[in-house]
Amino acid sequence: MSSTLGQLFRISTWGESHGVGVGVNIEGCPPQIEITAEDIQKELDRRRPGQSEIVTPRQEGDICEILSGVFEGQTLGSPIGILVRNKDQRPSSYTEMKDKYRPSHADYTYDAKYGLRAWHGGGRASARETIGRVAAAAVARKVIDSLLPGIEIVAYVKSIQNLQAQVDPDQIQHKDVESNIVRTGDPSMVEPMIQLIKEVRSEGNSIGGVIECVIRHCPAGIGAPVFDKLEAELAKAMMSLPATKGFEIGSGFQGTLLTGREHNDPFYMENGTVRTKTNRSGGIQGGISNGENIIFRTAFKPTATIMTEQDTVSSDKQETVLKGRGRHDACVLPRAVPMVEAMATLVLCDHILRQRAQCGLSPQE
Repeated sequence: MSSTLGQLFRISTWGESHGVGVGVNIEGCPPQIEITAEDIQKELDRRRPGQSEIVTPRQEGDICEILSGVFEGQTLGSPIGILVRNKDQRPSSYTEMKDKYRPSHADYTYDAKYGLRAWHGGGRASARETIGRVAAAAVARKVIDSLLPGIEIVAYVKSIQNLQAQVDPDQIQHKDVESNIVRTGDPSMVEPMIQLIKEVRSEGNSIGGVIECVIRHCPAGIGAPVFDKLEAELAKAMMSLPATKGFEIGSGFQGTLLTGREHNDPFYMENGTVRTKTNRSGGIQGGISNGENIIFRTAFKPTATIMTEQDTVSSDKQETVLKGRGRHDACVLPRAVPMVEAMATLVLCDHILRQRAQCGLSPQE
């Protein structure tokens, strides 16, 4: 089903942007994993609206409620249900959009597929749906820590429009990313990026950019060949996020400019471990991790809802104009960083459980 992700660690998100609430069901989580509402809340606070001057002003506490599957701070092995209630709904802000399609939004395509849509706030197409993903990833993070401790997953804003951050993926830490509201790892780019977002927002417009993510200390052997390649499932996970328009791993599209001799990553031995001298593969070869850092990038388009008039059509197929209303991010990048980390965590957790089921936690066991 379209709202379900994973094979062994399996999540299903539900809820609409301006409905009663949003949440997630988790199946396949091992028992005796320590988890609390506070652990989940910490991650939800990173993606919630209203957290800074450059994100949507919608005021939501995004307080999570664990409905099932956890007892006395430990998972039971049964399905886990997590709910976040919507508190600051304003469906009246979207009345005009009931009959007019927002350009580049999901309004028209949802109508074309289902014959109706939850027009207030975008329904399932809203980034508010990602609450369930981030909540589930907080649980998945605990599973990873219990099975393969030491794995680090750090995402950060690599670029906003034409502003490029210079970040060393081998060294960047969460504290560096969380030290600024734009969530970039380059201190020199913080103010220029903030000012650019403010300028674009003042014009009623929006901008996009790129988020880079690194997975460190993932052992060799995680992933699968052919259809379930680790990079393929990471790509699917990232491209399922709202506003995403591109994915690349390792050398990505720039690798097409190199020859095979230039692009190949030579192997060598280091303290009994197989290593590569370069990492143009991005830590994955043949769909399976090779022990090097996994590095990928996800492109996010400018937010579709903007506060200026645009040509569009109505649901009765009449040409008209629409000026956006409601509360929206002029740039989704700062709040998308924890979403990217969440999706990477969910994919990696699922593959670690699959590896354990088929081969043990690593080929060396």
